[in-house]
Amino acid sequence: MKTRRACLAAALLTTAVALTGCGGTDSGGGSVPDGWGTLKTKGVDVSYPKGYEEQSAAERGKHNAAAAVRTEGGKKVSVITVQLGFTEANSAEQAAIAAEAGIQMGAKVEGQKDVELTGTDEAKRIDFSFEATGEDGGPAKGTPVEGVILAGLDSADTAFAIRIDAQRGALPDGDLDRIIDSVEVH
Repeated sequence: MKTRRACLAAALLTTAVALTGCGGTDSGGGSVPDGWGTLKTKGVDVSYPKGYEEQSAAERGKHNAAAAVRTEGGKKVSVITVQLGFTEANSAEQAAIAAEAGIQMGAKVEGQKDVELTGTDEAKRIDFSFEATGEDGGPAKGTPVEGVILAGLDSADTAFAIRIDAQRGALPDGDLDRIIDSVEVH
């Protein structure tokens, strides 16, 4: 616990210096690029690019603590969600397994690997892809969708999962990297 607090304190100091020195950078460690918004929850914060809109509690559904959506032509092309306490996990691995269970049937899981997120000693990244169903205001049926889930435990040992789904080509790799770099676990 002491190590986790020390890492969090160091990460917060690094983030504060980066944000006050440059107004937002893409150097990692909870950094937020200029003009981006941030989904703030009690367990984790994550930033999103220009063009997204945060959803209200009524819009995002009961399982998501926060969500931001980008639409084009009235269709959702990219969605970022944060889930907290969705499973009783004792490790990042267990949180990742539970988060992976929520991926659409028929999806292709590309793999799972360790990822560094500011504020936690252990987190997992799951990459996956699937074809859109054409439902819930999303892309047309059969449209390729790529996804990433970042999962772990916050400082209260509560499971979190940050999920980023985007129609292929709708979210540049650089923006995906900046979203991941912006994550700050509390």
